[in-house]
Amino acid sequence: MKDIPAAVPESPVRFFDKLRVFIRTEGLAYKTEQTYIQWIRRFILFHNKRHPEEMGVVEVKAFLDYLVVSRNVAANTQRTALNALVFLYKRFFNRDLSDIKIVRAKKQRRVPTVFSHQEAMAVINQLDGTYQLIVQMLYGCGLRINEALRLRIQDIDFDMSMIVVRAGKGNKDRRTLLPESLFTALALQLDYVRNLHRFDIGNGHGAVYLPYALSRKYPNAATDLSWQYLFPAENISLDPRSNTLRRHHIMDNTLQRHVKLAIQHAGIFKKSGCHTFRHSFATRLLEHGYDIRTIQELLGHTDVSTTEIYTHVLNRGGRGVVSPLDFPSMA
Repeated sequence: MKDIPAAVPESPVRFFDKLRVFIRTEGLAYKTEQTYIQWIRRFILFHNKRHPEEMGVVEVKAFLDYLVVSRNVAANTQRTALNALVFLYKRFFNRDLSDIKIVRAKKQRRVPTVFSHQEAMAVINQLDGTYQLIVQMLYGCGLRINEALRLRIQDIDFDMSMIVVRAGKGNKDRRTLLPESLFTALALQLDYVRNLHRFDIGNGHGAVYLPYALSRKYPNAATDLSWQYLFPAENISLDPRSNTLRRHHIMDNTLQRHVKLAIQHAGIFKKSGCHTFRHSFATRLLEHGYDIRTIQELLGHTDVSTTEIYTHVLNRGGRGVVSPLDFPSMA
């Protein structure tokens, strides 16, 4: 249940508890909270457990330079660490870091790995049941792995052929398409969830985790069918934060393990995984002539330049140039 926010005391005393409360009042996604906490903890350990309030620009620069010079981290990794520390000092401590000058990691824009349609279907055909349906949605809807696993019953709209993705990357909601070819399988999945939820209710369970303060605002929502996960876990488990027995969704590492095996059994040797299906979704749409802005909206990218990386995928075969080895022979 690593996507459920850790519990914090009502009146926090420890530094990290206070920081967690502040991050949540700022409305940041829980994944961002986890990332920032991790980098701030590493920053503190690097400086021999000195309290960050006793440090400043000099110590931040030393840590970020160390990441590049000694650890050889990528530009995105260094930027994430910088964002965490800027948040800590500028927002939490109300101190400025604008004068900081750091050694910048070299930015390398890598072309994402994609499956051909035949490869994607070969992997999907190695899966069955719920895992096959989830991966079909990664490929057919362009979802990130946790966007798919966190879907609730109410997020599926058959009439509009649409899926609502709530609190995606950047804590943004968006809509994406729902393939008609999945209607039957999804209807069967809804029936399965309905029956499973009825069983849980009969056994004194059936209250699902709700984000933010929804459980207090809507006391009965947690047991409402519309809020149940579309892909529930096989077993009831104890939520360690609330000591409540409840059914969570399938875990991402479980799906990743099934997909990794499916890729191996399909005989595909590309460095690939669940996220490759999202890359492949975008590339297929570009191949079929859909405009970049539409694809940007479906993927939920803030900046179109992020989406434009897929145009490089299409060009990777030499921008359409025919190799001399494939020229027709000259008679």
